[in-house]
Amino acid sequence: MLCELSMSSRCFLYLCGIQPLANGELDYISQGQGLQLQGDFVLAGLFPLHYDVESTSSLGKANQHGYHLMQAMRFAVEEINNSTGPQSLLPGVKLGYQIYDGCSKSAAVLAAVDLLEQWGPLTSGTQRDKDSNFTDNGQRGLALIGPDSSSKTLTPAVLLGSYLIPQISYESSNEKLSNKFVYPSFFRTIPSDKNQVAAIIQLLVHFNWTWVAVLSSDNDYGLDGMQSLTTQAPDSGICIAYQGIIPAYSDDNKQNMRIIVQNLLKTKVNTIVVFSSKEKFSNLVPFVIEEKMTDKVWIGSEDWSASSLISSIPGVQSIGTVLGVSIKYSNISGFQEFEAKVLEDAMDQDVSRANTNSGNYCLQSTDVYNLARMGFPLEKHDVTSSANVYKATYALAHALHQALGCDSGECQRRRVYPWELLSWLKQVQFTFQNTSVYFDANGDPPTGYDIVCWIWRGPNWSVREVGSFSPNPTSLTINADLIEWHNTGESSQVRPSESICSPPCPSGHRKLLTGQHTCCFDCLPCPAATFLNLSDPTTCQQCQSEEWAPPSSVQCLKRSVLLLTWDDPLAIALLFFLASCLLMTSSSAVILLLNLNTPVAKSAGGRTCLLMLAALTAAAMSSLCHFGQPSPLACILKQPLFMFSFTVCLACITVRSLQVVCIFKFASKLPPVYDKWAKKSGPEITIFLVSATLLVISVFRVALNPPKPSQDLNFYHDSIVLECSNTLSPGSAIELDLPANYNEAKSITFSLMVYMISWMSFFTLYLISRGPFTISLLAQIVVAEMVRNQDKKTHRRSETWIMLYNNNNNCIGR
Repeated sequence: MLCELSMSSRCFLYLCGIQPLANGELDYISQGQGLQLQGDFVLAGLFPLHYDVESTSSLGKANQHGYHLMQAMRFAVEEINNSTGPQSLLPGVKLGYQIYDGCSKSAAVLAAVDLLEQWGPLTSGTQRDKDSNFTDNGQRGLALIGPDSSSKTLTPAVLLGSYLIPQISYESSNEKLSNKFVYPSFFRTIPSDKNQVAAIIQLLVHFNWTWVAVLSSDNDYGLDGMQSLTTQAPDSGICIAYQGIIPAYSDDNKQNMRIIVQNLLKTKVNTIVVFSSKEKFSNLVPFVIEEKMTDKVWIGSEDWSASSLISSIPGVQSIGTVLGVSIKYSNISGFQEFEAKVLEDAMDQDVSRANTNSGNYCLQSTDVYNLARMGFPLEKHDVTSSANVYKATYALAHALHQALGCDSGECQRRRVYPWELLSWLKQVQFTFQNTSVYFDANGDPPTGYDIVCWIWRGPNWSVREVGSFSPNPTSLTINADLIEWHNTGESSQVRPSESICSPPCPSGHRKLLTGQHTCCFDCLPCPAATFLNLSDPTTCQQCQSEEWAPPSSVQCLKRSVLLLTWDDPLAIALLFFLASCLLMTSSSAVILLLNLNTPVAKSAGGRTCLLMLAALTAAAMSSLCHFGQPSPLACILKQPLFMFSFTVCLACITVRSLQVVCIFKFASKLPPVYDKWAKKSGPEITIFLVSATLLVISVFRVALNPPKPSQDLNFYHDSIVLECSNTLSPGSAIELDLPANYNEAKSITFSLMVYMISWMSFFTLYLISRGPFTISLLAQIVVAEMVRNQDKKTHRRSETWIMLYNNNNNCIGR
């Protein structure tokens, strides 16, 4: 396979000095053109010095970015070799390098194979003998720096990892490479795409861009990045409206490019995330300009967000605002002067030394000085990536420093094997521009990103840092005032475009999804007694029984409790009224008791009158059960106590009325009947039977369905009525109606009529309203009945006394 000289492999062969012979065999020759440096220990470098098939429009051209990366490694090696004194990193040891042009995947693989051939012969078995491999054969190879992309890195990382040869990449960010089981010797000085995806998601969340499209290049870098982004985005409420893969540029794929742009227009997204290499995206941008796709926000991955390859495309200013993540900027002191010196030396070289291969589309020259003569400008993106190469070189130098025991000021003169260097590389930690450089357990650096924005001043392009992202802990800071939206140049007056499928729902409105995306929905208000929990915006949740909520609510409220408290002003007034009535009743009872044997007391009923007063007092005292929070005892006694007491009172009144009728009408006509009724304790038996009947009904009702403290949650939607159960039960209605069956005396008709009207009024009010006022009204009726019956009793007592006195009847004492 090594004999197959494809267009993508020639860039490697010519640069590393491998010349194809006529018979197809490979011959190594000395390069001697500045891309190799002899040393005690050799570091290999793999840099994209030329463009290859990934960018047909730039095929065969020198790669400006790769040139600066190569120079960064050369600068770092020379700086380490030239350092002297107590701060010398490798005193007495000279580092060398061997640089390859990794302009394609094939070139990267061939470079890895060549390293294995030079530094240690490949074996067919699975076991290897450390003494037979990597022997001292002149150049002591240690590690590889590069390549520049994940696609070019995956295969070489497996090859080198199988022999535990350290490899440090400066631009390979694919998350797969963190797997130490597959890539045990791989390290990198660029953050993993895991952090880049987190930074992009945080950026979208910060500006509330929830309806976005994602484009990726057709390689491992783009495809894995897009997959990771589309997997994690929904967890942050971001919907991916469209996913597109940018194909390799060719005449056959031009229509596919146009279809991608047209699909972006159809989805009506305003924010587009492009996870792509700069070469691939540069092929799509002309079609974006051609379709007049403007006023969009483009979120760029680190590979192209600060690259002049994209910004140099004519008309790119019209596509909209470009934001992106970028590797944190780090400047290398003296690097610019070093490149200037290389350019000066290149100008002094004989032009005839240039080795140009017109038939090689990948490589124009194997001479570093020919590349230097092109005078590539050193842009900010180039400096940042060059700093990663610089740190990778120094990391290997620090690991070699430990392996050779150079802390004493002099390094040991001994052989160091790559796998030995690997163990020291895992422990490396040094400072670069006030930043600690080290590798975590996955070989990744703990660095974050800068958030950048493109700035245009006419045709002049620049990159402005507008924020930063830190992965540990995850945090994003953005200075939105520094962003110039839609290329207007008026950052303080222009707001970012919205990129949403549906506007946010008003407060208390749930989302009704209208498609497969959670970002597309209609808004429906939550009904009363429900609320919208922010953790589940699609469902209105029911409030608890002790809570309530108005329509379109986001939380439930505690219901107010309705009861007649003891300290309520209305309750205090009623208690004062009750105390006054009890004072009147007790005073009358005391006076009657002291004069119980007098004719007047006997005419009023004597002991029957005392029983009436006691019953009225008990009925009035039952009103105390209506105050405060209901208790089991109060619920049981409240209605039966009043009904029984009031029945006793009415029974006494009925008997007294019957006595009057007997005295004035029946006593003269049917003397035997009246005598027997009077002498056989007819009044007492009548009172007992009536009272006992009511008592049996009350006891029976309470036994079958006892009243209990309860909460009425249905009468009011925002209040809880504390009451006793069975207030309007059939049993209570029987108790209430029983005394009305004995209203035979004409003198008490009006009072009973008022009694019935009062209770009818109460029950009517009870059915339409609940609360302290209704409860107090019931207590007021109870006390008022006591007053009315006491007044009626007094009226009957006076009337009876007058009639008996005038007729001089002997029934007075009865």
